[in-house]
Amino acid sequence: MSDFFQTGAVATLHRLGAPDLPRLERELGQFAQETPIALVLPCHIREVGTKALRVIARELKHVSYLSQIVIGIDGANLRSWKKARRFFAQLPQKPTLLWNDGPRLQQMFKKLEAAELGAGAPGKGRNVWACFGYVLASDRARMVAVHDCDILTYNRELLARLCYPVAHPSLGFDFCKGYYARVTEHLNGRVMRLLVTPLLRALKSILGQHPYLVYMDTFRYPLAGEFAMDLDLVRRVRIPADWALEVGMLSEVIRNCAPRAICQSELCDNYDHKHQDLSVRDPERGLNKMASDIARAFFQRMAAEGIKLDTGLFDTLMSAYMRQAEDTLRFYAADSALNGLKYPRHDEETAVATFVRSIRLASKGLQDDPLGAPLISNWNRVESALPNFLDELREAVRLDNEA
Repeated sequence: MSDFFQTGAVATLHRLGAPDLPRLERELGQFAQETPIALVLPCHIREVGTKALRVIARELKHVSYLSQIVIGIDGANLRSWKKARRFFAQLPQKPTLLWNDGPRLQQMFKKLEAAELGAGAPGKGRNVWACFGYVLASDRARMVAVHDCDILTYNRELLARLCYPVAHPSLGFDFCKGYYARVTEHLNGRVMRLLVTPLLRALKSILGQHPYLVYMDTFRYPLAGEFAMDLDLVRRVRIPADWALEVGMLSEVIRNCAPRAICQSELCDNYDHKHQDLSVRDPERGLNKMASDIARAFFQRMAAEGIKLDTGLFDTLMSAYMRQAEDTLRFYAADSALNGLKYPRHDEETAVATFVRSIRLASKGLQDDPLGAPLISNWNRVESALPNFLDELREAVRLDNEA
């Protein structure tokens, strides 16, 4: 059984006792009459046909409260695009697919570039953003849920617990972030455990209880790919196109939403998905690249809050982070010992050493270019600059799905 501790800045909704999925789905069916729900699945073509996606498709067949499913497909040529369409045709909800690398959507992205509204490089951020645009264009939903396509332990309770807080007419939440444990024979989630939490707490030890740092440290798993949000919020938020999508989304939500309208929901007992390589020697790949992008996103947000980030602060941060990380290693070693889990101490310390280099690279990048890669423009701005863009996007997607 989960604990029921409230972490502070936002509401935490726990998974208490035996789950009652039929009740959740029955009530979601009632809520969906007033608040139709869209599910967005950012998917790379490599994931189509995998064990994880087969399980997800099998579970989604039994979800009746969704008004639409929108699936963004990255990395597909014509042949693999057709393969993706055949695979997702099994879903009774008749999902709509976005061929992000197809000629029609590529033309749409070029139109954005010409209007100086670039959607960024290909990746999960742009994929999610384009899917949001289609949900807005189709006007069939009033809220959106997002989850990844590589979840090995997926069941539809996860989706129900993600949607419920935003769909419920009287709870008053506009945004819900998922969280969960990630445990096999050892503890997973290295970037969360060994980078994000020690980094946030090191920054708090230097800067004090800054509201942004307190807010981010409240989330139990800020790197979770699962979130749900009201459609009005979808229109307003800007998101990054790189690995920092999840952190960037949380930062944008607190800019556009009152804390009392934000919550985190425990989605499942345990969660497992595809694991990335640490990529110790290559800062442009794997968890090394992810860590650098995430640290850079934190630093850019703090600079936007008016916090002066200079060489002296970053030098102090390196020492403070190492101290926090060393304490964290001891805590997780004890946790693993108590629960009979393996604890690869050398691998954990290697990850920390790699993340130190990632933080240093992110700090140097910020000092060299304080603005860095811009966030993708929000959909309100796109509609203002290009009033017909959403209609054109809807038509392009229709033609791709009917061809």
